[in-house]
Amino acid sequence: MFKVLKFAKDKWYIVIFIILLLFVQVFCELTLPDYTSDIVDVGIQSKGVEYPIPEKITADTLDKLKLFMSDDEQKLVEKYYVDKEDVFTADLSSLSDEELDELKEAMLIPEMMLLMPEASNATPELVKQKAQAYPEYMLEAAGVSFVQAEYEKLNIDMHHYQMNYLKKMAVKMLSLAILALLISIIVGFLSSRLAAYTAKDVRRKVFSKVMSFSNAEINEFATSSLITRCTNDIQQVQMVLTVFFRIVVFAPIMGGGAILKVIHNAASMGWTVVVAVAAVIFVIAILMLVAMPKFKMMQKLIDGLNLVSREILTGLPVIRAFGREDYEENRFDKASKDLMSTQLFTSGSMALMLPTMMFIMNGVSVLIVWVGAGKIDAGSLQVGEMMAFIVYAIHIVMSFLFISVVAIILPRAAVAADRIDEVLTSKTLILDKDNAVDIPKGKGEIKFSHVSFAYPGADEDALCDIDFTAEGGKTTAIIGSTGCGKSTLINLIPRLYDVREGSITIDGVDIRDVKMKELRKEIGFVPQKGTLFSGTIASNIRFGNASASDEEVTDAAEIAQATEFIEEKENKYDFAVAQGGNNVSGGQKQRLAIARAIAKKPKVYIFDDSFSALDYKTDAALRRALKEKVKDATVLIVAQRISTIMHADKILVLEDGRIVDSGTHDELMKNSEIYQQIAESQIAKA
Repeated sequence: MFKVLKFAKDKWYIVIFIILLLFVQVFCELTLPDYTSDIVDVGIQSKGVEYPIPEKITADTLDKLKLFMSDDEQKLVEKYYVDKEDVFTADLSSLSDEELDELKEAMLIPEMMLLMPEASNATPELVKQKAQAYPEYMLEAAGVSFVQAEYEKLNIDMHHYQMNYLKKMAVKMLSLAILALLISIIVGFLSSRLAAYTAKDVRRKVFSKVMSFSNAEINEFATSSLITRCTNDIQQVQMVLTVFFRIVVFAPIMGGGAILKVIHNAASMGWTVVVAVAAVIFVIAILMLVAMPKFKMMQKLIDGLNLVSREILTGLPVIRAFGREDYEENRFDKASKDLMSTQLFTSGSMALMLPTMMFIMNGVSVLIVWVGAGKIDAGSLQVGEMMAFIVYAIHIVMSFLFISVVAIILPRAAVAADRIDEVLTSKTLILDKDNAVDIPKGKGEIKFSHVSFAYPGADEDALCDIDFTAEGGKTTAIIGSTGCGKSTLINLIPRLYDVREGSITIDGVDIRDVKMKELRKEIGFVPQKGTLFSGTIASNIRFGNASASDEEVTDAAEIAQATEFIEEKENKYDFAVAQGGNNVSGGQKQRLAIARAIAKKPKVYIFDDSFSALDYKTDAALRRALKEKVKDATVLIVAQRISTIMHADKILVLEDGRIVDSGTHDELMKNSEIYQQIAESQIAKA
């Protein structure tokens, strides 16, 4: 519960206000059965006579009552009754409970004695002794009969008197019901707003946290799991917060209040409620033992379904090319069926709970009527009190029913909250230092000084003792066999990973001492896979420089050799790019990614095998235009093709994470056996 509630701690004042409103609502709802009891016992059975002592009494009757009173009792009666033209009147509604009890104690036995037939023949002492032997409820019943007879003697219309009482009680009940309704609406509104705000705030925090992750943290959580945490898990927390106050908080308050009412009003029948509560707890315990493991498993199954769905959708061309549709459909079907079977089991458990609880509620109602009938017959319980007791018992059982529902849905939300918290509290490995500085002015010279790097959890280094300088205004190329560490090396420059040993500097300052945002602002990075975003061609080119003018966008497209296919599009630069750039070819995607980096106008350009999807003619034209336009910047190119890098100022040859050779194309062709082998595999000896 607290795991979910802690996400709303910023709005603690709303939480407190809602809880206070719930206390008022519970008070209103638990007061209504008392009024129902009064309507039956007083309004109907006693014709509206609320007290067993009269508000008005004739002087003759009062004198007769005083015959059976002590001197102190007579003084007490005279204190409260005021003579108004031979009719004595007392304002009973203004008296406190203690004062009413005193007056009742003084008048009940004398009233009983006047009603007894033998009172006219026997001595007052004997009649009083006999009257005192009657139980209190009989004395009060006799007092009510005495009051009714006295009112009729005073020519008071008892039907009108009764209707006035019923109308008064109806107004009170209606007022309380309307107040409870308004509070319920307000609580529902505030709970929904609080849940929506909390979900938005948590979603923002999770997204911001994920955006700060390095590649190591992304790989640790897995993309499919992060998607589930940002969507389904937060939705679970929002759903629970929406009903949290209406169930989790309201149910215990209502149950506790109803138990207090039961103890106060009819303690002798409290054991019937104990039986009902025990039955409810037994059912809840069985469901908890059976269903709880399934609820905890459900979020992992959703992760698995997301993973399979994402892999199939992103790899659809490959699946079709290899004819693996049936296999992937079966794989998806298995993940979907696993989730379905778990959901059916948990839904079945919830469906079984409601009729079971209804059976318990109806059973306890029958039990209360059966026990209460005997007590009514014995005179120790009134009909209205029994009706109120049934309502209290149902409130108690319903409270436990609500708590049982919470006991099932809350663990799932708690699991979701833990998964969200795991993201929020995870340690981000790559962060700005407290004393991070702005990037220095310069040409963007990049220097690797004896750099070694290993992926998290790896036994061996992916890069070992990398030492070179990429000078400003020059092109440095990196070539080597697949898996030798080329992409790993350039990923260290924008701090997608941090080095294990050594240092990387930009214009003489360690990149770990520079503000990360400033560092990446000065880098135009073109990854192996040209990723585009939904929007237009122009918006994708402006991605790194939102303020780029139309002319700058056009120039970047010309340098990237993208103008030709852009001009052929119907809307040209306003052509709508689909999600992931799925409506453009691989070569067009790469050229737009290159144009995006050029429009940024950075100090350092990094091309990670970004020319592989281009034909030789376009590759040559692009590099020629690039050399003219970005001659003052530092350019690093990772490539597989010799033709792409042969004109570079410096070429580094990587093998097993180490620089084995370096130099120009001509130098390497003379001195590097590995480079010669690569060149011979691509270029004819002639």
